[in-house]
Amino acid sequence: MNKIAFITGASSGIGKACAEKFASAQYDVIITGRRQERLGLLQHDIQLKYGVRALPLVFDVQKESEVKKAVEGLTDEWKNICVLVNNAGLALGRDFFDEAQMEDWETMIDTNVKGLLYMSRAIIPLLKKTKHGHIINIGSTAGKEVYEKGNVYCATKFAVDAITRGMRIDLLSHGIKVTAVHPGAAETEFSKVRFKGNMEEFRKVYEGFSPLTGPDIAEVIYYCTTLPPHVCINDLVMTSLAQANSFYTYRGEFR
Repeated sequence: MNKIAFITGASSGIGKACAEKFASAQYDVIITGRRQERLGLLQHDIQLKYGVRALPLVFDVQKESEVKKAVEGLTDEWKNICVLVNNAGLALGRDFFDEAQMEDWETMIDTNVKGLLYMSRAIIPLLKKTKHGHIINIGSTAGKEVYEKGNVYCATKFAVDAITRGMRIDLLSHGIKVTAVHPGAAETEFSKVRFKGNMEEFRKVYEGFSPLTGPDIAEVIYYCTTLPPHVCINDLVMTSLAQANSFYTYRGEFR
């Protein structure tokens, strides 16, 4: 029986890359998101290319009732979950604090913080049964340092950092590994969502340098799960070569 990885936000970007990476390593994958058609296509591609099973679950991590229903509805053959990748998350807007939209704040808090909490509480009982579980929470360099117009998005990623540390402590006696992976700038749909389809702003984010990609981050996430049973990476920050942190990015040819 293959091991099973449960990946949220798998319809695009980092989540999709994680699904493909774990499937390539012969994991069966549970892929979740809100876009049914995309999940269906990913399921087909994974099963065809890697010969493993893929189970798409369509629900919104912001809604606790939907999370519980999806997890409680898993059949026994899908409950042997050993990896949870809490990837679902987003940024909305990049505005000064006094000009930001309350709806954007609420959506980021509901997805990035509450969604991670709902998913973790639902899956941890299954991880405890497998005796070798691993939770990967996707944070951000924005969870390490606050930048202008980052306000609540940064706050949600600081929360992910703190929640991960708390999980690591509280789950010690269960032998569950907990890792936070904090990527810097990554060229996915993230900035398209943040700037609400404004392609000019989207292009500015990645102008003049090579950012991380979804597969880059998926490789690191998968690596964290391959270490000996007694080894756990607690906290990992990764950026492209051109980015030092949230403030400093070198845009141009290296000297």
